[in-house]
Amino acid sequence: MRADIRRASPARLTAALAALAIALSLASVSHALPPRLWTTALLHPAAGDTAAILFHFASLPRAVTAFLCGAALALSGTVLQQVLDNPLAAPSTLGVSAGAELALVAATLWAPDTLGLLGRDAIATIGSVAAAAAVLLVAGRRLAPTRVILAGLVVGLFAAACGTALKLLDQEEVGALYLWGAGSLDGTDWSTVQALLPRLCLCALGTALLVRPLGLLSLAEGQARSLGVAVGPIRAAALGVAILLAASVTSAVGVIGFVEIAAPALARAAGARRFGARAIHASLIGGFLLVLVDAATRALSDKTGLTLPTGAATALLGAPLLLLFAARLREGLSGGDAETSPSTIFGGKRGPRLAMLGVAVVLVLVAALVVGRSGSGWSILGRGADLALVMDYRLPRSLAALGAGALLGAAGALLQRLTGNALVGPETLGLGAGAACGFAAALLLVATPNSAILLGAGAIGAGGVLAGLAVFSARGGFAPGRLLLVGVTLGAALQAGLGAVLALGDARSTQLLAWMAGSTYGVGLVGATVALGLAALLCPAAMLLGRLLDTLSLGPAVARALGVPLGPTRGLVALLAALMTAAAVMTVGPLTFVGLLGPQIAQRLGHRRGAAGIAGAALAGALVMAAADLLGRIVAAPFEIPAGLVAAVIGIPFVLALFGVARPRSIA
Repeated sequence: MRADIRRASPARLTAALAALAIALSLASVSHALPPRLWTTALLHPAAGDTAAILFHFASLPRAVTAFLCGAALALSGTVLQQVLDNPLAAPSTLGVSAGAELALVAATLWAPDTLGLLGRDAIATIGSVAAAAAVLLVAGRRLAPTRVILAGLVVGLFAAACGTALKLLDQEEVGALYLWGAGSLDGTDWSTVQALLPRLCLCALGTALLVRPLGLLSLAEGQARSLGVAVGPIRAAALGVAILLAASVTSAVGVIGFVEIAAPALARAAGARRFGARAIHASLIGGFLLVLVDAATRALSDKTGLTLPTGAATALLGAPLLLLFAARLREGLSGGDAETSPSTIFGGKRGPRLAMLGVAVVLVLVAALVVGRSGSGWSILGRGADLALVMDYRLPRSLAALGAGALLGAAGALLQRLTGNALVGPETLGLGAGAACGFAAALLLVATPNSAILLGAGAIGAGGVLAGLAVFSARGGFAPGRLLLVGVTLGAALQAGLGAVLALGDARSTQLLAWMAGSTYGVGLVGATVALGLAALLCPAAMLLGRLLDTLSLGPAVARALGVPLGPTRGLVALLAALMTAAAVMTVGPLTFVGLLGPQIAQRLGHRRGAAGIAGAALAGALVMAAADLLGRIVAAPFEIPAGLVAAVIGIPFVLALFGVARPRSIA
């Protein structure tokens, strides 16, 4: 009896979701078109009946598009999970969707003719393949679950940062891309259905042909080969099917995430254990789930006037599921994965090396003040009125970049020393995104927020992320690999919320976008003084904790024996790191990765412990951020790339390089 019920559970779940999605979808249009007219509107809408025309040519194709997109994403996620033997594998967590979006944005701006020549789907597929290849290359041959997901999420962040930079270069041409990038089903019609349906059918046929060999991949690789399975070609074919599905959806409606994780998980929980059954039920569940979410967002829009893109809604709803999986995942990166004691570049005493960093910071500051570029070419400023005029513009932003970089570098050093993991930083733990959400709330809720309000709101947001890290990582004893995965997941969910705010089109959302990109363009002398003052206050405070952090690195038992109160000490370090992150993000935005890059530079110069390690990280962070501000100003002149995005483009490849030296272990 139990077996019969178990086999019927996926069908019951699918039927329940279908009934709920259809009921909510029909309820959302019933106020505009009475139910008695639905049949006529469906078959023969009258030319003068606006409600019937909207039902036939807008509401109905939108619902069908939602179903096809949800089914395609769910099937893509199911295939990826089977191929990689990873319950978290999906187009969104592997950076596949973000790669497709970046390729389409780049083609729209730089080569619009290729959109007509190759087509949106081909360009999106190229971007998806490139992102997937980068993830698999970084993750290595073993493809440990946590390692793959972390690599995928970081690749996705890199693609998102590059895409934002491209959008800022030409905001007039890509205004509609903000809404599309958040995963909007607005404007879909029957042509979208006609484009998606053949691809979905073709990929479904390909998956059906791969059901048996993919099912055998759950065995050990040697056993699968002994049964006649060509493991390499089968994996390549399955990855191709999954990437094509995700790229097709992204090119049609934008980035929609987490459905591809939720649907296979629900199908598996309902009892669909075999790959073939799971693929069928997950596709149906994903289709009806996205229809349900889209109908809910439309109902919310009708009642409140608040337009929430469907992709952002699915991300906000699906992030808790990903966090739940992260809390239970047992394999991935451990604290010793990343190289925490790299070889030094220079020998000699530490003092001269710190002096070298200080001299480099001064040289970059001087270059930022005197080097310029305009339409007529390069220029080196001398004395006179021109220099005085430029000093009023360049000096404040350069000083603000220095202060923010120092704060992020020191915060990263605190977090890396606290966790013992070189891949930990304010960005990878989601602290930057948490601070950004706090700032966004302050901008939207307070008419004229001042620096104190913004700093407090950012600190509250970063502190909330720290609380979430504590809750979801406690089960694994705060293992660094689990901590990383939870932090990146929280950051991705918060970024989705920020994307939803940006898609609203409000005047404040434009201000929020400019700030999120990390532009120092509008920083005045007061803002620069605040950034430098906070750095001068908080960085020495962090240096005072250097000896305590050295003691903590010896292990909890030794630290207790030496009289170190573990709870208060860890709380103080985390609170200081959150405050420093909020202060820096207030100036240069949430996506810089300087908090991860600065400590690594300091370690390679030999500054690994004590106050010297934190001071070196602060100086290295200041150096990177000041250089990023200079490059952002002159590389694309007369256009300007925000310093935060330049630092992200520099820092994220370095993060991926760190993955290349990591050694997979078990999270117990």
